[in-house]
Amino acid sequence: MTIMNDETREFVAMHRNEDVRELALKAKRVEGLDLPLALDQIAGWQIARKKLPQWASCEGIVYPPHISMEQCSSQFTAQYKSEIAQTLLAPAATVRARVSDSGESDNQTTKSEPQLSDSAESVMQTAKSAFQLSDSPESDTLVARSSMVDLTGGFGVDFSYLARGFSQATYVERQRHLCDLAEHNMAALGLDQARIVCGDGVEYLRQMGPVDFIYLDPARRDEHGSRTYAIEDCTPNVFELRDLLLAKSQYTLVKLSPMLDWRKAVADFDGAVREVHIVATGNECKELLLVLGQQVHEEPSAPRVFCVNDNQRIDYDSAAYTQGLRIGGKPLPEAKNYLYEPNASIMKAGCFDLVEERFGVTQVGPSSHLFVSATPVADFPGRGFAIEAIGGMNKKDIKRLLNGTKQANIAVRNFPLTAPQLRKKLKLADGGPVYLFGTTMQGCDHVLLRTSKI
Repeated sequence: MTIMNDETREFVAMHRNEDVRELALKAKRVEGLDLPLALDQIAGWQIARKKLPQWASCEGIVYPPHISMEQCSSQFTAQYKSEIAQTLLAPAATVRARVSDSGESDNQTTKSEPQLSDSAESVMQTAKSAFQLSDSPESDTLVARSSMVDLTGGFGVDFSYLARGFSQATYVERQRHLCDLAEHNMAALGLDQARIVCGDGVEYLRQMGPVDFIYLDPARRDEHGSRTYAIEDCTPNVFELRDLLLAKSQYTLVKLSPMLDWRKAVADFDGAVREVHIVATGNECKELLLVLGQQVHEEPSAPRVFCVNDNQRIDYDSAAYTQGLRIGGKPLPEAKNYLYEPNASIMKAGCFDLVEERFGVTQVGPSSHLFVSATPVADFPGRGFAIEAIGGMNKKDIKRLLNGTKQANIAVRNFPLTAPQLRKKLKLADGGPVYLFGTTMQGCDHVLLRTSKI
């Protein structure tokens, strides 16, 4: 790793709020200034300021080239992984920061109840506070005498947050320049428990002794550099390492592409998956996380599924909600006053029958994934709208629905036209306070719903 000299460091500090492309063209060549390195640091800091604010506020961090910064985890997703690790390994006295594994909570929870018990929420908040980058890392270690290994270290963002909860934390990475970068940055972050190993993660796994926790983020590019998503096409192939991971750790957290079918992934791991975490931020699915662990009971049990979108969180026993769509069992309410669209994590989970039961709403139709209710629903995990009018696609209904409207936000779900096609047909500009949904109701009727956001 190239260490910045004084001239380069001063240049970075002076220009880090400026446009990198303009700097590349206009910056004066000063003796001792490593301009390419300086530009990388400025660009990296500018990305980190939004994506990794705690890292950006830490003096001494050295950033990798642009593509690595774009691909690394965000602070939100990295902190969430830390919460997973902390609650998995929490002492039995605190139980788990999860809803009871008995499954009774799914049947008893009402739309007004919190999604975590008070004790669970308390542990979650404790875990959250533990992973702030403070000046005294010793006080942050919650799991005394525990050990973890990150077998696919990379830039080290996930490792830096996971390591906070362990007295021993090992980072393993094949690429020497990333190891040098990690060694420098972990020291800058005050992670004295971090141990950097330059080597192959799979070979390290075979030779190492048992640990409490393993983290894996397989590379999702093939030998030609093309993006890949299937688990068996990633490096390393976690399917091949399944038994070894179960033998070497109490829990293994595997980060996978959010494009994967989580149910198929669970089935392919053949009973090893304890938990599934679907993580979104800004209503965009970012990660699919699987927790692998030894089977507690003789009979295989279905994993618990956690749907996360920023501060919206629900979890459920996947064995209790396998139908996904349950159209026909619950008729639409006579008064359709409110429309709800689940967030991206719930859409990915496909737990639409759970949403109906837990929040007292009704699906508008097969595969539409929109919900209606007669009364407003508090804390719905997604977007809510007040329904102003409902109509068909005939000219009379469209005229009544639009009522002189010239612009609207348009979305479609299970509808014969795309959003651009519907916009063109209705001759509407984008934006404004009106939200127009095209969808299919029970009975296969194509309808338009004019709504306003609540």
